[in-house]
This record gives sequence, C-alpha cells and structure tokens, in this order.
Amino acid sequence: MAENTLTQDKFIDHHLQNLTFGQCSDGKWRFADKHVNIGKDHSAHEVQKDYTCNPKDMGFNAIHVDTMAMSLLLGTLFCFFFWRVAKNASTDKPSKVQNAVEYLFDFVKGVVNDNFQDKNNKLVGPLSLTIVCWVFLMNLMDLLPVDLVPWIANGFQSSVVYGPVHYFKVLPIADVNAPMGMALGIVVLIHYYSIKKKGLGGFLGELTLQPLGKWAMPFNMLIEIPGFYAKQIALGLRLYGNLFAGEMIFILIALFYGAFFDSLYGAVLGVFGVLLHLAWAIFHVLIIALQAYVFMILTVVFLNQAHETH
Repeated sequence: MAENTLTQDKFIDHHLQNLTFGQCSDGKWRFADKHVNIGKDHSAHEVQKDYTCNPKDMGFNAIHVDTMAMSLLLGTLFCFFFWRVAKNASTDKPSKVQNAVEYLFDFVKGVVNDNFQDKNNKLVGPLSLTIVCWVFLMNLMDLLPVDLVPWIANGFQSSVVYGPVHYFKVLPIADVNAPMGMALGIVVLIHYYSIKKKGLGGFLGELTLQPLGKWAMPFNMLIEIPGFYAKQIALGLRLYGNLFAGEMIFILIALFYGAFFDSLYGAVLGVFGVLLHLAWAIFHVLIIALQAYVFMILTVVFLNQAHETH
C-alpha cells in the first residue's frame, strides 16, 4: 500500500484515459505510458513514473485499443449467441432463451413496421436488431467496476502503479469515437437512400428549395442543411453524453472506497459508497436499456425520412 494515495483529480484523469496505441514523439509506434507520482510505496521508495509516450502527443493516428477490443468482442459474442439460438431453435419445445430472443425479434420488428414505410427494404430490420443488442451490450459494461479489468490484466495488481496495462476503459460508448463512428455509418445510409429514392436532384432540392421555394434558396439552405446534419450528429452525441455521465458518476462513487481502511470515518464512507454504487447501478440499468432503444428508433426514423418524397 502506498502511504500517499492518488489525488481525486489524478484518479479521475487516470480512469478517463483510454489504452492508446500510436506514434510517439520519438517517431516509434507503441502504447502510451502512464505518469504516476503518488509518494512512497511499502518499501519507502518513491513511486514515480514519467511519460516516455504521452497519448496526447499521438494526434489523429492514435488507436484506442480498449474501445476497439471491447466493441469487437461484444459484437462477436452477440453474433455467436444469436447463431447458437437459431441453430438449436425448435418449434415443438422452444427453450426459454429461444422465447426471449423471439420476443426481442418481434419487438424490434414491431418498431420497424410502425416507423418505417418501405416494406421492401431488407436492411433496416436486421440493422435495428443489431443496433439495439450491440449498443445494449456495450452500455452494460458500465456496470463493471472501473478497476476490475485493469486489475485482472495486471495479474491482480493495481493498474495505477504496477503492471503493463495501466489504462483500460471497459465502456466503449464512453469514448466518443465509438458512438460517433456508429452514427457515421447511419449518416452514410441516410445519404445513400436519400439519393436512391429521390435522385440527386430531389435530395439537393429538399436541402435548398424547402420551405420557401427557389427564390429564397440561401435562406432555405441556412435552415435545412444545419438542421439535417445536426440530427445525425446528435444521434451519436446523445448516446455518448448519457453513458459518459453515468461512467463519471461511477468513478466519483469509487472515490469513497479509497479511504476505506484509513479510519473509522473512512470505513463509514466506504460502506456508504457501496450502497450508493448499488443504488446507482440499479437506476443505471434503465438508462442502459433506454439509450439502446433510443439509438435504434432514431435510426429507423431517420432512415424512413430518407425514403420519404415530397
């Protein structure tokens, strides 16, 4: 145990940093280092680690490995799980898991049928099911303790001072790159279907000739173009903002645990932190499910608007 613990600011900064791989200031590609200065350890030696590769110096080419790894892992688990259920599906004696998957399938199908007019489109249904399941699984990672994965990866040692995996954000959605990347994919589909259904002239006409006609084209563009793209940007930012705020609250609650063994007062704070963590986790389950649903239904609505013609 270190005699001096991390300050609250350093604790928060540490847990908001992604495991980053990129080109360092010396021109070499490697993982970013940690910077720790928390006083003395159990051997009375100064515990201090200086940057040799600061993630802030990597620029645009930096790769958030934890975000990529968790996103791909959860997406793979989702696909494998649904494949297993489909492979073992039975019409005579369906299992409880099969019933649950069929209920989810019917729920998403109902949402798409109610909000999407083009019944010949074969993409929106599977896309909506993928979104709601994938986003829900990524959101669900917010319920894991903030230090659990780094602690395991470092051989059950503190990720702040010891071990090679000193940064690891288990919640992909708390990294703005993940939700904005998904939103970018929806933006591409919106433009594709808008041009396919209306033609390039019809799509541009909606952005330039509405609502006051060709004589007010500059004014129309000032209204329509920012509004058109603001909705698509907000699709990713809404998801990121809600889950980032939830992660921040979990990190702040975790600060209560730091003083658990220091004194009786610290023990009381630690117990209060456990109860507060449990209460927020129960409430946060609703946010996790709701944000997955909101992202899915807004995707359906935006794609339906891309199919509508005036």
